Amino acid sequence: MEIQRAVEIFNSKDIYKVNLEGESVWIEHVDQQNGMATVQVGSGPTNTLTVNVDRLKEGE
Repeated sequence: MEIQRAVEIFNSKDIYKVNLEGESVWIEHVDQQNGMATVQVGSGPTNTLTVNVDRLKEGE
């Protein structure tokens, strides 16, 4: 995913399906400067990762 798309999804009121290596994730923060995103994996609010946005896939 491109950084701008990650920002659009993060700022949207709509819900978009986003995956990280087959796992459903929610984007919680986007660091545009470094091309990174903090995501919540699954439904566990404490299960977060910070990853390169290139690893995120939309709609799979």
